[in-house]
Amino acid sequence: MKSARLPSFLGLVLRPRAAPTTPFAASGLLAQSRWSHSKTEPVIPKPIPLVPDVKTFLTVIGRDMKQHVQKFPTWEALFSLTSEQLRELGVEPPRSRRYLLRMRKRFVDGVFGPGGDLKYVENGVATLDVQEVDLNEVDRDRSVVNVPPGKRVKDIPEAERKKVLFKPQDYKIKGVRGITGPYAIRKSRGIALVTVTEGMWEQKRGHKVDGGERRRDMVRFKKRVAERKALKEKQGYY
Repeated sequence: MKSARLPSFLGLVLRPRAAPTTPFAASGLLAQSRWSHSKTEPVIPKPIPLVPDVKTFLTVIGRDMKQHVQKFPTWEALFSLTSEQLRELGVEPPRSRRYLLRMRKRFVDGVFGPGGDLKYVENGVATLDVQEVDLNEVDRDRSVVNVPPGKRVKDIPEAERKKVLFKPQDYKIKGVRGITGPYAIRKSRGIALVTVTEGMWEQKRGHKVDGGERRRDMVRFKKRVAERKALKEKQGYY
C-alpha cells in the first residue's frame, strides 16, 4: 500500500508550481495591462473632400462645436486628444466632450453624414450635374454625378466620363432635370450645389417629456394632483 502511494506523493512534490496569484501580483498584471492599453496609438483618419480640416469637421457636426476650433491646432490633435485632455482644454460641458468623441469615432469608422462620399469639393462647395446615357433607341438612363469644379458633364469627353465622373449615393433626379438630396440647392442651369453647412451632420438631442425617464412618474403624479385640486376649486370645494 505504501509503495502504491509513493509515486502519487512524488508527483505532487515535483509538479511545476503555478504563478503566484497574490493581490500584489494581480494588481501588477492589471497595471501592466492598463499601461499597454494606454500606449495604444490613436487612429488618425484621412480628411475627406467635404471635410478637409478641423474647422469644417467641427462645423458640420453642429451643437456649436466650432467655438472650440482654436483648441485644436492640427487634424492629428483633433483625433488624438483624450477626454481628460479635452476637459483641460475647456471643452465643456461634459456632454459636449462625449458628443465630440462619438462623432470622432464615427468619422474614423467611415460613417459620414450627407455629402460625405462626394469626390470633388472646392471651398466647401460641390457641383452636381445630370448624366444621360442612351441604353437603346428608346430607353435612357439618367443619374446624378459629382463633377470637377467649373465643369459640366458635356465638357468631359465621353471616353473619360466613366473615369472622371462620380455618382454620390444620396442624390436623385426629380422631374425633368431636377436634382434632389440633402443640402442640394438647384440652380437655373440644371445643376445643383451642395455647400458645407453648420450642423449638416448633427445628431439632434432628444426632447425630454415630463422630465425624462427618471422624473416622469413624479412629474406626472404632481400634474394629476394639481389637476384634481384645480377641479375641486372650480367646483367650490375650497
